[in-house]
Amino acid sequence: MKVIIIGALPESLLNFRGELIKSLSERTEVVAMAECEKAEVVAKLNTLNVAFNAFPIQRNGLNPIIDFKTWHSLRSTFQIIKPKIILAYTIKPIIWGGLASRVTPNVRFYALVTGLGFAFQKGNWKRNFLTKLVSSLYKSSLKNADKVIFQNPDNLNEFVSRGIIPKEKCEIVNGSGVDIQHFSYSSFPKSSPTFLTIGRLLGEKGFREYAEAAKIVKAQYPEASFQLLGPEDPSPDGIPIKEVNQWDSNGVIQYLGSTNDVLPYLQNCHIYVLPSYHEGMPRTVLEAMSVGRPILTTDVPGCRETVITGENGYLIPKADANALAERMIWFIENSDQWERMGKRSRELAEEKYDVHKVNAKLMEIMGL
Repeated sequence: MKVIIIGALPESLLNFRGELIKSLSERTEVVAMAECEKAEVVAKLNTLNVAFNAFPIQRNGLNPIIDFKTWHSLRSTFQIIKPKIILAYTIKPIIWGGLASRVTPNVRFYALVTGLGFAFQKGNWKRNFLTKLVSSLYKSSLKNADKVIFQNPDNLNEFVSRGIIPKEKCEIVNGSGVDIQHFSYSSFPKSSPTFLTIGRLLGEKGFREYAEAAKIVKAQYPEASFQLLGPEDPSPDGIPIKEVNQWDSNGVIQYLGSTNDVLPYLQNCHIYVLPSYHEGMPRTVLEAMSVGRPILTTDVPGCRETVITGENGYLIPKADANALAERMIWFIENSDQWERMGKRSRELAEEKYDVHKVNAKLMEIMGL
């Protein structure tokens, strides 16, 4: 039996699906697909006896010509490889992979919805039109899907309420999981209070509110440090790097650039913050929990599932810099609570978010 797993970014195959691909490759023949071939990714996949196929895809925007090429390339690949199972994650691979699977005989298609993203956020008429268009594409692509797997109940309910899929096709898993051995518990650094947030430089990650909140807190506690780690993003919601560098030069935010290894940054912080507007299940929060850090995040889909209020962190309203600053000040003034909350985060990571438990659930859903 052959299994194809489709993502958009090649790095995500290892960073987010690496353990799943490893588990699958121990049971059956696996082909991984992403937008381009990167030597280091291909080499690591090959060590797992996993083949790699590149395919054309435009991650942001709608270009009918490129999108047709995506669909055609996937259809051709499916016809050549003749997989029995296809697992696609993120919006473009799900839509075009799902549509291509509909003309592929004897295949089971599974979609892993890791978040609703920019297309499902309310706004002006352009956004509302985009939401309707994407909903229609999802509905067509998932018509013959065996299961659609979500990472939080809000996203599941959104698809069902819009009539994209029937509820009986839906399943939920606890995010992408986290390697609790790699992200082992770490004691707190002996330094001034350090807050950290990680993510692509997008407005809807809440980084502008993070910078504004940092400015408010620093007026009262100038020794506090506010770190931001993450790469630029070309999407319409991307924050210009000039704006981020201005925060840094003004002494509000310490911008750390991007990295392939977030672990040392998590170990060097005291409180992990994610002021996002929406998520599927934020991987960085799970990693911070596994390392043993209190969590300060927003009361929105995906994020709210990671926090038990007062036990391992707190939730604040989205897009509210003042509420964020108030809770940051609470953490600074109640440092005696950090260790208790951090240990509870670690317990939750072990109980619910261990990557091996998540992957076992995924393979059960796919009948493997």
